[in-house]
Amino acid sequence: MTSYPAHTDKQLGLVIDLDACVGCHACVTSCKEWNTGGHMAPLTDFSPYGAGADGVWFNRVHSYEHETESGCRTVHFPRSCLHCAEPACVTVCPTGASYKRQSDGIVLVDEDKCIGCKLCSWACPYGAREFDADVGVMKKCTLCIDRIYNENIPEEDRIPACVAACPTSARHFGDLGDPDSSISRLVEEREGIDLMPELGYRPTNKYLPPRAYSGKGAAVSAPPLEAAFPEGGFLAWVDRVLSR
Repeated sequence: MTSYPAHTDKQLGLVIDLDACVGCHACVTSCKEWNTGGHMAPLTDFSPYGAGADGVWFNRVHSYEHETESGCRTVHFPRSCLHCAEPACVTVCPTGASYKRQSDGIVLVDEDKCIGCKLCSWACPYGAREFDADVGVMKKCTLCIDRIYNENIPEEDRIPACVAACPTSARHFGDLGDPDSSISRLVEEREGIDLMPELGYRPTNKYLPPRAYSGKGAAVSAPPLEAAFPEGGFLAWVDRVLSR
C-alpha cells in the first residue's frame, strides 16, 4: 500500500465561502472545460443530451435548504477533493497510483499506474473520486497543477480554473500551511471549518460557514422609480408600449 509524507513544504488548497456561493455552477463547468482531456467540455462525457448522460466531474455543487431561527435559507455546497493531510485514498491504493506530493501537499493520481480497482473511491468519505469509464482509471481534482505552475500564462491566471471562474469570489486559493498567507488569515477571521473533522483525515480545504441573517435588508440609495421617472416620462412610455 502507498504511504504519504508526514509533512509537506506547502499545503495548497481551496477555501470556499458558503455565504457567497450562489450555486451558479460556473466552477463546475470551468473545471470540466479545463480538465476535459478531449471530451466535449463542458458537457458530460457520454450521451450529453440523452437519458443515459454520464461522465466525470471533478467538482460538483449540491444545494440544501437550511432551517434557521429566522427561517429557511438555501445553502450551495461545492464539493471536490479536499487534499487531506492524511488521505485514506492514498493508503488503500495497491499500485501507488494515488499519492500526495511532498512539495505542495496536492493529492494526485498517476493514471499510468491506476488499474481502476476503485478502492480509493470506496475509501474517500467525501465522494471526491470519480471513475472515468472511457479510459478505465480513477480521476479527481488536481488543483489545476497545469495552470498554477504554468509560466506560459499570466501570473494572475495561475490559479485553479474554478477559482478564476467564480463570479462572486466565493472560492479562494493559496497556501494553507502558511499561517501568514492571506487565505489562512481569511480562515481565521471567518472561523473556517473542516468537512467532517471527526474522521481524522485533516482535509486541507476549508469552508467558511454562512453568516447569521441579520433580518435587515440591504440599504437602497437609489431614488424611488416614481421620483426618477415622473408621470409622462420613460416608465409611462414603457407602460403604453407593453399595454398595446
